[in-house]
Amino acid sequence: MNLSTLLLSASALGAMLQLVDGFVNPLQARRQTLNRYGAVAVQSNSAETTKSENGEQEEDYLWQIRLNIFEKTKTVTSVCTSGTLCTVSSHDGIQGAPFGSFVDYVLDAEGNPVLLMNEMSMHTINIQQNAMNGATTNGDGGGDGSSLVTLFTQLASAADSKNQGQDVSRVSLTCRVEKIEDDAEDMATIRMKYSLSHAYADQVMDSPKFAFYRLLPETIYFVGGFGVNSKWVDVEDYKAASPDILAKEANNIVKKLNREFRDDLELMAKELLEVDSLQNVRVTNVDRLGMDVRVTRKQGTRRNKLLTDEFRIGFRIPVISVEDAKSEILKVFQEAWEKGNNISWGDEEMPGSTVPILKIAADSLE
Repeated sequence: MNLSTLLLSASALGAMLQLVDGFVNPLQARRQTLNRYGAVAVQSNSAETTKSENGEQEEDYLWQIRLNIFEKTKTVTSVCTSGTLCTVSSHDGIQGAPFGSFVDYVLDAEGNPVLLMNEMSMHTINIQQNAMNGATTNGDGGGDGSSLVTLFTQLASAADSKNQGQDVSRVSLTCRVEKIEDDAEDMATIRMKYSLSHAYADQVMDSPKFAFYRLLPETIYFVGGFGVNSKWVDVEDYKAASPDILAKEANNIVKKLNREFRDDLELMAKELLEVDSLQNVRVTNVDRLGMDVRVTRKQGTRRNKLLTDEFRIGFRIPVISVEDAKSEILKVFQEAWEKGNNISWGDEEMPGSTVPILKIAADSLE
């Protein structure tokens, strides 16, 4: 799909609307929003650290157009409803070995994962046995490292199934485990959340063989994708963070962009990201502050030498709905088309010159 037909009259429309009393040129309005942060657009092909007018560097500016690490982590755990629970095996012959189980979960009000577990499940047995062993070893009931568990969860890939792999955000939460009593203050909320998220829950949650367990994170580790960023996350900052407002729909938006807007993505890469010898371009993530784009290009004349760069293209203002996100993305495509066709709004700045762009990762693949 190409936006050329839709955008042919963009310049004429802008000139006409300027005649309407009180109308603000949309490019100018977005520049004013950008200027509130005192920042300037960062050239994608610049090797230098660009500074804003108030002395902030790229790293500071990045927070204005990208979710912080705590929001990203909370988004992953909120969107996902299942993962791999890693316990320490207590089974004869493999005592002490890691044991992985597929589990479903919901989050409580603080972002702690809550699991509905069968007393006969191997991971439940491991947890109970290791807790008893830890109490016996330490003598104070405090347990040891073997009483901890790790819940691993990751977002679904927006790519085709054949391309799924490490190119997704994921989180590992290493936690203490506590059984939730029936009279717990938030039990009614937990039961409702579990019933809504997991259809089978209503059939088993009242069985005496099942009980709810809360995982209390001790450490949290976030990985943003293959070759992007990874970091230990402060537990309290994680609990205080909110998931992205587009979290539930981001995967569908990414799939649609990569499937139906190939021409526009390629034009954006050439005109706004200034990529030569383009091999492939695809969107890897969308959130309320912008989108991540991965670009692969040839290096020199070597056929098997490719360079892969990750760019962040920010929205001028945070979006609050899927429709707002679509609008902001189409504006980026529009400016790429205008730049490629030498169309101007009649002011000094060329289309695309104020789109917030940062290169956030680069790697070399042979």
